Amino acid sequence: MSRRVRLLISAVVLVVLVVGIVQVLGKSKKPDQTSMPLAEQQARLRGAPAPLAAIHAQASQLLDGGADAFHARLTALQQSGHAVVINKWGSWCGPCRLEFPVFQRVAVTLGKQVAFLGIDGEDPLGDAKAYLAKTPLSYPSYRDPKDRIAQSIEAGKFFPTTVFVDAHGNRTVHQGPYDDEAALERDIRRYALGLRA
Repeated sequence: MSRRVRLLISAVVLVVLVVGIVQVLGKSKKPDQTSMPLAEQQARLRGAPAPLAAIHAQASQLLDGGADAFHARLTALQQSGHAVVINKWGSWCGPCRLEFPVFQRVAVTLGKQVAFLGIDGEDPLGDAKAYLAKTPLSYPSYRDPKDRIAQSIEAGKFFPTTVFVDAHGNRTVHQGPYDDEAALERDIRRYALGLRA
């Protein structure tokens, strides 16, 4: 057997091995099993200021109304002095599913200071509802099947994307998932609340 053939076989075996390891590690992450029940989320958010309590009252709902309804909500939250964290997600998006439990927990930790809103993009309604029933959020998501809301806040085409809006309307966009709560909390404090670490 020639040296070139042996190198080729070795490279194929290495690729198969790496792919197998990645798949095993990917399957070991079970975000749905770390999901926080909605009742626990709501109990921990009792006593939030009225504008934020109104958001928590719509927990895990999918709201219609498009960009107009979304921007009316965003404006009202800013006028009440609240920063907003907007997460663009889809039930079909693997990285979105992995970061959902991170958003669940951080939205409970900071949900009395900061408003959280979701944008559910390019998602069949039934799939999004089923996913939220299994992995609930303490805040609502606006349906955005044609990316109009996402475009209006310059969220880009990537999923997931998080947009931080401070109380003055300044926006910072983060593309890609948050793997842990510490990273998301750090960015909320920095970009939404204007605090330095």
